[in-house]
Amino acid sequence: MPNYVKDKVIIVTGAASGFGRLVSEKTAALGGKLVCADIDARQLGAVTATIASAGGVAEGVVTDVTQLDQMNALAQHALQRFGRIDVLVNNAGIMPLAFYADHAQATAAWNRCIDINIKGVLNGILAVHDVMIAQGRGHIVNLSSIYGNFPVVGAGVYGATKAAVNFLSESLRMESQGKIKVTIVKPTGVPGTALGAGIVNPAAIVGILGHNAPRYLQTMQAHAAGELPPEFSDSNHIEYYALEPEFLADQIVYAINQPWGVSIGDITVRASGDGYIL
Repeated sequence: MPNYVKDKVIIVTGAASGFGRLVSEKTAALGGKLVCADIDARQLGAVTATIASAGGVAEGVVTDVTQLDQMNALAQHALQRFGRIDVLVNNAGIMPLAFYADHAQATAAWNRCIDINIKGVLNGILAVHDVMIAQGRGHIVNLSSIYGNFPVVGAGVYGATKAAVNFLSESLRMESQGKIKVTIVKPTGVPGTALGAGIVNPAAIVGILGHNAPRYLQTMQAHAAGELPPEFSDSNHIEYYALEPEFLADQIVYAINQPWGVSIGDITVRASGDGYIL
């Protein structure tokens, strides 16, 4: 397909790892001009250095998405450096899965989750909204989750933040039609990202698995022990059980790589053999 990414100015939050890093590197390889944001200065520098070494263009700006003034400064940096903002990818997020009974251990992480997953997305929208409206066009990509589709045990707070992302995104789409395109990305479980590191109680993953929990957890244990049948880790096999981050990142890039008149509204990509019920 034609390359619609080339020369687009793209801001990516949470760019130091996971989907953010992959999307930054892939869009830069297509000729996008990247402004990469993260709170991890060291890893952020590694990402921009990798992009530069491959011949791409990327600026790194240490940014806390929970602070509106820092998000405004990020947007201003993009404008001063490149003259416009074409795309914002609100990728930064954490996933502190836990049951309500875990509140003594989980409350601090839940509060942080609300700040990053809801306020961070809202701050991103606010930071670029007026610029995009004045330009006459823009594109905002918000990372949600299948957890935002329906409430389940073990994800009350996390799921609520992702449902909020869906609400923020759809209301923005309706308010700004013909000016700002909005894409909601709903990843399934993707073990290869760093999100799992934020889980407070590992047992809380049962909510996303439901009746598939015993079988799927056995598959995960077999994988960790090096005993997984090869077809389960083969992306060209129908029983492929866990999506690699690359596959979802490719679809985020696909949504960005569209002519201005075409908007990919909602993306969910699954491993064909995964056990997630949402």
